[in-house]
Amino acid sequence: MTALTLDLNSTMELTDERFEQICHSNRDLRFERSAKGELVVMSPAGSDTGRQNWGLAGQLWIWNQRTRLGVGFDSSAGFTLPNGAIRSPDLSWIKQERWDTLSQAQKRKFAPICPDFVVELCSPSDRLTDVQSKMQEYLDNGTRLGWLIIPENRQVEIYRLNRDVEVLSNPVSLSGEDVLPGFELDLSEIWD
Repeated sequence: MTALTLDLNSTMELTDERFEQICHSNRDLRFERSAKGELVVMSPAGSDTGRQNWGLAGQLWIWNQRTRLGVGFDSSAGFTLPNGAIRSPDLSWIKQERWDTLSQAQKRKFAPICPDFVVELCSPSDRLTDVQSKMQEYLDNGTRLGWLIIPENRQVEIYRLNRDVEVLSNPVSLSGEDVLPGFELDLSEIWD
C-alpha cells in the first residue's frame, strides 16, 4: 500500500495545531503534511524494512556517539520544513550548532528545521517517484546530503546541494562526506 494523500483544503486549513492534534489522536498511524497543506497518511513499514531501518540507525548512532557532532533521529521524528511541509525521513541528522538554536518548545513539537542529512529507505510499498520527489524537497529546503536506498534494485541515489543526483549500483558502503565526517555506512545488511 502506498501513501494516501488527502486534500482537506476545501474543508479546513491543516494548521500546525490541527496537524499535531490529528497525530496525537491517531498515534498508531504515521502522517506527514505536504507543502500544499495536504494530509499524507503513510502505511507502516514492513518487517524487513523495519529491520533495515534499525541497522541504518544503529550505524549512525554509533558514529554520532563517538563524534558528538550532532543529533540523530529515527522515522518517528517530524520536522517543519521552510516550505511548510512536515516530513519524517526514515533517518536524519542535524548538526549540533543548528539544533542548539531551537528553543525547548520548538524541539518538543515538529521542529522548524530541515535536517542536514536524510535517508529514505524505499520499501516495496513506496512509489519510487514519490520518494524521489521527497528527496528533492529535502534538498530544496536545506538538506546538504541525502541517500535514497532502494534495496529491491540494490541501488542508492545520492542527493547533494547544487549537484545532479548520483546513482550507485550495488555499493558496499556510503561515505558521509563532509556532512558526516568519518562516517561510512556498511550496506551489507541492507542487501542481504
